[in-house]
This record gives sequence, C-alpha cells and structure tokens, in this order.
Amino acid sequence: TFVTSILETNEQPADIFRAFYPVLIHALSNLGIIMVVRGDEVDAHFMTMEQGHYVVSWDPSRSEADFFAAIYNRLAPLATSQLVINNDYIPDLPEELWDGDEITRQVTWAGEQLGKLNLLPAPWPIQDLLSERDLRHVMRLFGIGGLSYGNLSARRDALTFWMSASGVDKSKLYEVGRDILLVTDYVPERNAMVLSVSPKVKPRRVSVDAIEHFMVYREHPDVGAIVHIHAWMEDIFSTEINYPCGTRELAVAVSDLIRAAPDPSRAVVGLKNHGLTITGRSLPEIFERIDGKILAQVPMS
Repeated sequence: TFVTSILETNEQPADIFRAFYPVLIHALSNLGIIMVVRGDEVDAHFMTMEQGHYVVSWDPSRSEADFFAAIYNRLAPLATSQLVINNDYIPDLPEELWDGDEITRQVTWAGEQLGKLNLLPAPWPIQDLLSERDLRHVMRLFGIGGLSYGNLSARRDALTFWMSASGVDKSKLYEVGRDILLVTDYVPERNAMVLSVSPKVKPRRVSVDAIEHFMVYREHPDVGAIVHIHAWMEDIFSTEINYPCGTRELAVAVSDLIRAAPDPSRAVVGLKNHGLTITGRSLPEIFERIDGKILAQVPMS
C-alpha cells in the first residue's frame, strides 16, 4: 500500500517541513503533496518521509492537463515501486561468528567515522519537526529503537556480506545480530532478504537498503564495501527518480549507475533528493576517498 496525503493552503509557510511533515505521520503517508494556491498560480510541494522536497508549479500559461500529468509522472513511479523489506531469519550463523570477525570490526569502525562526520542520526533532525508524541508514534510504526539514517556494509565472501541493522545508532555497531547482520541471499518471491543469525540472539531487521547492496555485491566481485549517507558530493551522477528506500526499483537504478561508472568498485552515486551510495574496495578506503568532500545538504529538484 502506498499512501499519498494531499493538502491545500493559501499561504506559503516559512518552513514547509515544520508545518506539514507531522501530517505525513498522522496520516501514515508515504508521500505528501501540499498545494500552495497563490491567486492564479499553484505550487505542488512534494514531501517524502526521507524529507525529500521538490516542487511542480502551474500558472495560467500552462494547461491544467500538463500540470496534472507532471504530478502523475512524479507520483506513479513511487506508488508502483516494490518494497523488499521482509527478513527471513535462519538460525545457522557459525558459532565462531557470534562475536563477529575482522570485517564486523571494520563495520563498527566505519559507523564511528559516520558519527565523527556528524551525519548521524541525520543531517535533518527529525526530532525537531515532530512532537515527542509523534516521534514515539514513528518509532512504534516502523519498529525502530531510534532514529538513524544511512547504512553501511562490507563483503564477507563471494556471496555474503555484513550490514548494519535498521534503526540502530550507526556510531555504536557492536553486537552481531542486533547491530550488524549477515546477509546471505534474496528471495524475490517473498521480497525478502535472508539473514544468518545466532540462535541465541533476538535479531533486529537489516537495513532496508539491503537489496541494493545485495545487487551490487553479486554483480561486482571487486566491491568490498558500501556506504550510504544522507549527504552529497560535487560532480556525481544521480538517479532520475526518487524511489523510496528499500525498493527494488531504487536498487536497480543505483546498480545501473554503478555499472556505468569508470570503476564500479570505486563509484559514487547520487540518489535523487536523498543521498549517496558509495562503493569501495574496503570501508577504510571509502572513508579515505570521501574525506573533506562531503556536503551535508542534499540538493532537491
């Protein structure tokens, strides 16, 4: 189910997120369209749960049919995209991995680096937009223990990779099964990622972007690590449609751009109105490459 809330106002708010973002939460919406009517002109402000924001405008020089076609063209790809967020937990993690390995220690280190870059929990503090009650509602709705944006992963072998869990503090990735999970496969019939877990730990869900990382690792053997952050870099290619996180369509779009990069194992791809996916030979190599190049503000269009 994809829910879009449509609101109309005659005044342009000084801060559109502060004014209308709580409405998305109350309406359990994936997307909000705020129609700001100013005389003969209309601005349709699109607002996503990830705090993406862009505008489709209309004035009398443009036909209404063109205006609504533009809105449809923005909305339809999002509403018809397929989420891959189910998790299949298989309690077969080898005992020697219950406390992690050298790769999980790299994941822990990389999460700490994200914290030092001030990219956690997010460049846009959602807690400043929501009341305490609404914030609790979001956390219960999405089954998360905290607000945390971005994710990271590192290849373990040819077929599996370690990845950060959903909704955890990425600067404190310590416990296997709770903070870091081993992704082993993807089951398209169930839109599910397969996770190998310890029988002694109640696991969290893996990051919603696991399908994207899965596709990249399977296609590009030289990719050893992936970092996703809600930030930007200059002079990069980006996806054309702001598909929701965790959708197969976003994963395919990112994979296509990585494939087209001069070196897929060292690519930087922009996710429209959202952030970056960065591949590397290892997590330390990624952070060395992006040092001093990160822009906190994601451009919206």
